[in-house]
Amino acid sequence: LVRSRGLGDVYKRQPHSSTPSSKGFSLIELMVTVAIAAIAVTIALPSLNSFTVKMRVDNEVTELQRLLLITRNAAINSGANAELCPLNNDDTCRNTTDWTGRIGVVSNVDGLLREREAIQAGDRLDFDFASLTYNPSGQLTNNNIDVFSYCPQGYTEYSRGVSITLSGRAYLSSDINGCLLYTSPSPRDR
Repeated sequence: LVRSRGLGDVYKRQPHSSTPSSKGFSLIELMVTVAIAAIAVTIALPSLNSFTVKMRVDNEVTELQRLLLITRNAAINSGANAELCPLNNDDTCRNTTDWTGRIGVVSNVDGLLREREAIQAGDRLDFDFASLTYNPSGQLTNNNIDVFSYCPQGYTEYSRGVSITLSGRAYLSSDINGCLLYTSPSPRDR
């Protein structure tokens, strides 16, 4: 009991504990926490890696679809042919079916309109033709009806593609396993 100072003789009971107060973590508590965190990271890391691959593939095929739309619109707006193709160092079209390098939209009137840098090393972007040319009506001039297939290295189950129709429209494929993709557009678009 402790005597209180002030009016009268009032006694207050002080709390008394039989154990010393702790100010921090013990070594055992810290080791258990670190072990639980390590297990959680080990479980989550493969999912995070596949998530980033899926996002990369989605971004690449969306960017490719955007380039196709820009090419088509450039042909319609300029009244002259526009071409999507792999680029040389001087920003002219390269006559190759290797689409893994720089790709550009080249107009017969305005030259290079837009370009996209090379895809990630090891990934593949497959297309059977060296270019895709749109005429002023927005249709393909060279009948290059095919599918751009984007195949990430080591993750072919996340491959996606962009289907091209004769009318010049581009459609994203749904998720399909493997690198041989084709998503048939509706009959009205052919």
